[in-house]
Amino acid sequence: MEAAFVNPFIEGTLYILDTTAAVKVMPGDPFFKKNQTAMGDISGVLEMSGDLVGSASISFTEQSILGIVSTMFGEEMTRMDEEITDAVGEIGNMISGHVTTKMTELGKTVKVKLSDVKTGKHHEIGHAQGKKVLALPFKTSRGAVVIEVSF
Repeated sequence: MEAAFVNPFIEGTLYILDTTAAVKVMPGDPFFKKNQTAMGDISGVLEMSGDLVGSASISFTEQSILGIVSTMFGEEMTRMDEEITDAVGEIGNMISGHVTTKMTELGKTVKVKLSDVKTGKHHEIGHAQGKKVLALPFKTSRGAVVIEVSF
């Protein structure tokens, strides 16, 4: 898994969180996952097709997404509901657009799109079987966020 093709996911996520919610992040140590269980309570799942085929996800703890969406909306969000699910979908769509543009700049024809928003403790992401899943954990001022990339 080439860093050049992972970096657009990191850059896109950090840019979107900074510009929409003024959230600063600190990276943790990346690692390869051994299972499909999400490392958060809600996840935007992205699908990749074209020169690179695979998936990615951005998972948020309940604390982190409530804090992020509270800042985005300018009002206190206190529970996981349809507005939170919609916000995760919108964050996923913005990251998808960013990644698609960056991949084009790298000479790759790749279409990235939001395929699902999954919720609940211990939900499964559903990355393709047989492909490595790189987990990139981040700490934010609002809580934990984890990017997963698999292609």
